[in-house]
Amino acid sequence: MFKRILHELKDHAPFTSLGAISGIVLMVYLKSIPHELAYKIFYILHPLHVLLSAMVTTAIYNLYECRQPDAKCKLLKIIAIGYVGSVGIATLSDSLIPYLGEMLLGLPNKGLHIGFIEEWWIVNPLAFIGIALGYFKPTTKFPHSGHVMLSTWASLFHMIMALGLVTYWYTYPIICIFLFISVWIPCCVSDIVFPLLFVSGDRRKKLKHSCCSCGSSSKCS
Repeated sequence: MFKRILHELKDHAPFTSLGAISGIVLMVYLKSIPHELAYKIFYILHPLHVLLSAMVTTAIYNLYECRQPDAKCKLLKIIAIGYVGSVGIATLSDSLIPYLGEMLLGLPNKGLHIGFIEEWWIVNPLAFIGIALGYFKPTTKFPHSGHVMLSTWASLFHMIMALGLVTYWYTYPIICIFLFISVWIPCCVSDIVFPLLFVSGDRRKKLKHSCCSCGSSSKCS
């Protein structure tokens, strides 16, 4: 499992770097938008991130455990894996790590926005829709790639909400680093590593080294 984590992190680094750079480009043009608008955009991107993450997390567990011969999967366990793997880790990626960056940079309007609490009527239903889609129609390639990009932009707008009117040049590379970190590790963990932790040991050993990365893999659906 440790080798799988390292492989997935290496495999995701280029795509995540591209996402972080795209976030900085967006920030250059949108850094002065009103706080209220940044808040609304965050609560479009973050729920969509949760939706796609729930789809992939559930699909991975479904494909490699529930749809295998002699598998006995409990519905509540599937829902728990899909929910925690999406909402829990998306909160870390989109909110907690960006907030840490805001604290370290001393941004004037820093604030912690926990989606499944603050806008629970949007985030939670989309998580359950994603779980249902991942269970009844499991697919991983496009949702995972979209998940990575949406997570980058959601993290960005969490930080844009904290920006003041003046942005110093040195904030850009630091924000880029935090965008990279906030997506790189959490996205690999939530979509790939987390659901595989619940796949039985014998089945996990039979998996290919990379079961659902952003690149092409014959094991991806």
